[in-house]
Amino acid sequence: MNGMRIEKITKQNITELASLMLEMWEDSLFEKAYEDCKRILASETETCFLVKDQDIYIAFVYLSLRHDYVEGAKTHPVGYMEGLYVKSAYRNRGIGKNLVKAGETWCKEQGCTEFASDTETSNTDSQLFHKYVGFKEINRIVCFHKELK
Repeated sequence: MNGMRIEKITKQNITELASLMLEMWEDSLFEKAYEDCKRILASETETCFLVKDQDIYIAFVYLSLRHDYVEGAKTHPVGYMEGLYVKSAYRNRGIGKNLVKAGETWCKEQGCTEFASDTETSNTDSQLFHKYVGFKEINRIVCFHKELK
């Protein structure tokens, strides 16, 4: 990560964070992502870290403290990686791994002894990354939905 730095979410970088979130969650709208970022900034149980390469924001990790049920966890709260994104041109340089480490540190500072995450069953790249940074697969699930009339 030569010349790159990790920053915590601030008022000054939430617009860039919202833009990065749209690259990851393409079905969202900027206004919604921006409002989510403002909520995260004000939250005591959520945070984000961003990576800046000179003047460009290129990656983020979104973290939360979960007090509800977390698959495989034995304690509460559980540090949870809600999302991690690195622009494609910057992948395979250790940026994601460093963001996970920053997330682990934040979770420990919040009193967590466990860290969890999830990904879609079709996202094999994410599954491989999770295993690479030390996560162990706990379960697979298929969800169903039905409208009631």
